Amino acid sequence: MALTDPDRLFPLDPGARGLARALYDHVADLPIISPHGHCDPAWFAGNDRFPNPAALFVIPDHYVFRMLVSQGVPLADLGVPSADGRPVETDPRVIWRRFASQFHLFRGTPSALWLNHAFEHVFGLTEPLTAETADAAYDQIEALLATDAYRPRALFDRFGIECLATTDSALDDLSAHSAIADSGWSGRVIPTYRPDTVVDPETPGFASQIDRLGVLTGEDTRSWQGYLAAHRARRAYFKRQGATASDHGHASARTADLPASEAAALFQKALNGACTAAEADLFRGQMLTEMARMSLDDGLVMQIHPGSWRNHSGPVFAQFGRDRGFDIPMRADFVGGLKPLLDAVGMEPGLTIILFTLDETTQSRELAPLAGAYPALKLGPPWWFYDSAEGMRRFREATTETCGFYNTVGFNDDTRAFCSIPARHDVARRVDCAYLATLVRSGRLREDEAVEMAHDLSYRLAKEAYRL
Repeated sequence: MALTDPDRLFPLDPGARGLARALYDHVADLPIISPHGHCDPAWFAGNDRFPNPAALFVIPDHYVFRMLVSQGVPLADLGVPSADGRPVETDPRVIWRRFASQFHLFRGTPSALWLNHAFEHVFGLTEPLTAETADAAYDQIEALLATDAYRPRALFDRFGIECLATTDSALDDLSAHSAIADSGWSGRVIPTYRPDTVVDPETPGFASQIDRLGVLTGEDTRSWQGYLAAHRARRAYFKRQGATASDHGHASARTADLPASEAAALFQKALNGACTAAEADLFRGQMLTEMARMSLDDGLVMQIHPGSWRNHSGPVFAQFGRDRGFDIPMRADFVGGLKPLLDAVGMEPGLTIILFTLDETTQSRELAPLAGAYPALKLGPPWWFYDSAEGMRRFREATTETCGFYNTVGFNDDTRAFCSIPARHDVARRVDCAYLATLVRSGRLREDEAVEMAHDLSYRLAKEAYRL
């Protein structure tokens, strides 16, 4: 039994469906460019086998466990590590059985597409995952994970990944990336500069984080100019390790461009823990503009991921820590929020700032008009809650008429779940081919243009936007 329909996500109209299938055939086997994600570089540095099916599919994947939690399954029962030392389930087969018995909860969701694709095309499963098939599926996946063909580097090569970017703290020593570079393996795994903990005054222990930044760089990070110099030094270190981008996960899209004396005074308040919530947001906004200026100098592509209320559940955060499925989208203001940054650098054609959103209402009203005007701006693909077939289709419908295809950057998978990477890119390629087929059938695009666009959306735009 096939777990995935070969014509999934193609249009219902027979003519458009046939054209979408033909377009997809042109791009299905293109290499994967994965320029933004959260895979662990240590997987590829050590190339150790993945521990077990639960550790691969359940415990690290917030898409999976948040759905189960919403139906009353405790995080502890799914083996998610606690932050406060409370015991959690450690038997991977028990965790897998709980997951399998609730797999019906994912019907109609992107997770079902990704998981079934991995089960069928990576691990050769032929029966739907249920309580009854749980042990057989576990045994088959476990047996394959024990072989060299299923170690991280072998799967990387099998998936056809040309480049994979991880997301790394500004304070990370990047030792895993150094080990990959020294190993002789040909796979390209590169870091991304993520300075959130050293630009957000609301980070616990912010001043001590800044002191660590100073130790790493030899700069006086208790002074404003020394603090900026330390960022430049760390960015240069990341570039030497292969980085081509920075990433900024702020609560809002607010930016600022304060006079140097005011920025320095605000920085001192942040170091002293004296910022109000509004001042902390202002400092984060100032640092987005500072980072954009640094990108003009060092060429790193800048990604801004705003609009998430992180760790919304206080009790879950206290017991389990960050990234446990309780980050919730919020309204975002891009037109007003980005204006100081855009007044400073928005007309620079050599700068690339990629904008993401969790607020779909901004796509046609704000983001597409901004990206359709400012040379520095590009639109990132549907992200997080909207990296679904419907979200991708709505994105194209909301943005293409205003900013076209070439002010977007193709697709990135943004995942911690390694085996979902080919599935996620497959979904994006199918949705884009379906959209292009509809444009051809409605007389808005020639078929030869659609063939070229399918290739661009699947491969070239991401490679060029991220300077890979």
